[in-house]
Amino acid sequence: MAKSSTASKSKSSPKKTARQPAAPKTPRPIDFTKEQELKAYRDMLMIRRFEEKAGQLYGMGFIGGFCHLYIGQEAVVTGMQSALIEGDQVITAYRDHGHMLACDMDPKGVMAELTGRQGGYSRGKGGSMHMFSKEKNFYGGHGIVGAQVSLGTGIAFNNNYRENGNVCCTYFGDGASNQGQVYESFNMAKLWSLPVIYIIENNRYAMGTSVTRSSALTDFSRRGCSFNIPGIEVDGMDVRAVQAAGELAADWCRSGKGPIILDMQTYRYRGHSMSDPAKYRTKDEVQKMRAENDPIERVKQRVMQKKWADEDELKAIDKDIRAVVADAAEFAQNDPEPDPAELYTDILLPVAPMTVEA
Repeated sequence: MAKSSTASKSKSSPKKTARQPAAPKTPRPIDFTKEQELKAYRDMLMIRRFEEKAGQLYGMGFIGGFCHLYIGQEAVVTGMQSALIEGDQVITAYRDHGHMLACDMDPKGVMAELTGRQGGYSRGKGGSMHMFSKEKNFYGGHGIVGAQVSLGTGIAFNNNYRENGNVCCTYFGDGASNQGQVYESFNMAKLWSLPVIYIIENNRYAMGTSVTRSSALTDFSRRGCSFNIPGIEVDGMDVRAVQAAGELAADWCRSGKGPIILDMQTYRYRGHSMSDPAKYRTKDEVQKMRAENDPIERVKQRVMQKKWADEDELKAIDKDIRAVVADAAEFAQNDPEPDPAELYTDILLPVAPMTVEA
């Protein structure tokens, strides 16, 4: 009788699931070489100067609609791109100019799209929030909050299906982290062990509300816990820390362990968009962040302390970048607007229903 009871208990016990891989620890920032430091400086400064010029053109009326600047967050995308290999993809939200430049897209094409000219990456019809480059594996700029998370998961599904060894970097913000489709995507990504890095650019204010007022769980590295997706918190104002975390995350995905979340602690200096006066935070808070944690200044100080470049040499880099940006702005203001005949190209039109004759 006892034997029978034991056997019955054994049959009815639930099947144990496979043990999940332990979450990785946040890696130490990489010790950059001279070449790495100067490249990071140049790449971040390119984004900074480009965005400053975009803000200027917006104020002059050359850029219409919405325009979201990336000033302050340059280390995130710069460090992540340094961790990727050929074929890896990038998809993000509407604060996307910095991501495009980091993907090596032409500043002229990006700026021309901002001003709605035919030389833009979407032929002047997408504007600031909707640019793409299949050649550079950049899949947008998306205006709907959180929409790109599902799309990025789908790109990772394609990588997994084709077994091509690539990963998809899917960027979104702390505000988008509360969208429902994000968690549906998390579930599928973990269920199918998809090679996707979810990068939360946590600039602390979403559209204008502090994360402490809008999120029940403010540790975004833990947002995937219920799906067994590991996450780590990263100093998103230090390009060395970002690259270290990016390399770890990419290796994690390529080894078949599935998705991972990187909570990038970053900060934007400007408002949510050009129409936002950002009165929900004090000027002292912004100034303190710029003075103590600016990603470009941190690189500059390290370079000068190690005597890898002096003030004049860094000013020369800045001068070269300003010339490239000025050239892009000149092109974007004088390139022709799209021909009216282009109005209905590159869009899906509804198909007339079929009629069946009696």
